[in-house]
Amino acid sequence: MKALVAWSSGKDSAYALELARRAGEVEVVGLLTTVTEDYARVSMHGVREEVLELQARAAGLPLRRVRIPAGCVNAEYERRMGEAVARARADGVTHVVFGDIFLEEVRAYRERMLAGTGISPVFPLWGRETQTLAREMLDAGLAATVVCVDPRRLPASFAGRVFDAALLGELPPGIDSCGENGEFHTCVTDGPMFATALALQSGEVVLREGFVFADLIPAVEAPVRAR
Repeated sequence: MKALVAWSSGKDSAYALELARRAGEVEVVGLLTTVTEDYARVSMHGVREEVLELQARAAGLPLRRVRIPAGCVNAEYERRMGEAVARARADGVTHVVFGDIFLEEVRAYRERMLAGTGISPVFPLWGRETQTLAREMLDAGLAATVVCVDPRRLPASFAGRVFDAALLGELPPGIDSCGENGEFHTCVTDGPMFATALALQSGEVVLREGFVFADLIPAVEAPVRAR
């Protein structure tokens, strides 16, 4: 059974890839990512497309991009995603792996969108306690940087910080350890799902459309770690 991973560039989708590979019930054959075409960045996370390509190379998987316009309305998003799902099914894909953890309405939406397509959703992280899950990710060697913060929920100073045990210990009360409620998003730079670490450097931190984004830029230097 062939599967794509719904790849956000962040820690949850990356760890879902790792768990799907460990389980061995599906063969992961690619990453499916929504890219905002006006900015050439991963939608919501704001990660540069060049960084996305480095992630795919490190994971040893081809990218399938779903390009959407800035301010994309839901009907247009569903149309473009539906076309991508139809192409995937024609290529023999039978499953899509998601990194969702506990948001019932999000899971229900994904199940509804895939109903009747011949492709089934898989949720390797579903129902996990997020503080324990976050520490499990770190113990497995996952490295990530906070690239997007909702300042209405979390101080803007968290943007650009490394996702580590110190950060988890400093999260204010009520903030989910995995940012599952949209408090923050990450970009994965290393982990067991990658053959090599990504060499990135920090760029600007900007406020855009109500969110604080910390840019990551491919570095000239070679990766620090390689397997």
